[in-house]
Amino acid sequence: MKKDMLLIGSATPRMMEAFAADFEIHELDKIDGLVNFLTANGSKIEAIATNGHAGVSKQIMDGTPNLRVISCYGVGYDAIDVLAAKAKGVIVTHTPNVLNNDVANTAIMLMLAVSRRLLRDDQWVRSGNWKAKGNAPLTTSIEGKRVGIVGLGRIGETIARKLEAFSCDIVYHTRNQKPESPYRYYADLVEMAKDVDYLVVITPGGASTNKLVNRDVMNALGPQGTLINVARGTVVDEAEMVKALREGRLGNAGLDVFEAEPQVPEALFEMENVVLTPHVASATVETRQAMGDLTVENLVRFFKEGKVTSPVPECADM
Repeated sequence: MKKDMLLIGSATPRMMEAFAADFEIHELDKIDGLVNFLTANGSKIEAIATNGHAGVSKQIMDGTPNLRVISCYGVGYDAIDVLAAKAKGVIVTHTPNVLNNDVANTAIMLMLAVSRRLLRDDQWVRSGNWKAKGNAPLTTSIEGKRVGIVGLGRIGETIARKLEAFSCDIVYHTRNQKPESPYRYYADLVEMAKDVDYLVVITPGGASTNKLVNRDVMNALGPQGTLINVARGTVVDEAEMVKALREGRLGNAGLDVFEAEPQVPEALFEMENVVLTPHVASATVETRQAMGDLTVENLVRFFKEGKVTSPVPECADM
């Protein structure tokens, strides 16, 4: 007999076909009245598939008393109250590893795009300036520069490894030092920011990292420094970042994430020293398919084997 599953957010046709083989799917977007739905069907829901942005609300968590597993499409899961889920005996999963390379590639793409003024030079050609005014102004190389990585998890390590091809000097800041890491550790983020040319943010979101990259960090990075954020918008104090860029206290920024997506501070739009992308670090056909497959696999495997492939760290012991 198929289990009842609540789908929060969208899913690809490939995911929907795979879900349908094992689950009766209730799509939140098609439900007319959540309270009535939970009253009538909440006790039947044993599985939830969601994403890192939508998460699972307290109302849904409380209204599904027989929930057993939550599968999150994405590596970030700060929109899910994992401790509340675990207290109910609900295991939470996510999709790490399968997106490491493309997120790392996006971070490096932003570094290159900002430093080599890709958007400006593209416009230089399209506008006719090359013919009318001659060569575009010189830009800056990332070759051999010092890069500080905020968060040396799976993706952070992938970024570091790829940047070795550019002969970059890699240093890092995490809550706890990683003795096995070949890179220099900074316990103090401000001190690291003072010493680097690029600060790459790839730490999880949530209360513990909210506005971690604050005014002091950006001032330390300085007018020649570049901030790259492929983590969560909340990790950077966005208002202070805009001020720092406007006042020249921070040199450049490459941003894939924002504090209140899809809202983006309009002040950033006219800044030549800023490159903006719409939270697309993992948005390749290949990676999104792998993420979808793992989202499905975690649910199917749980009900067939009592195990999941990729629990979030807090649920690794369940």
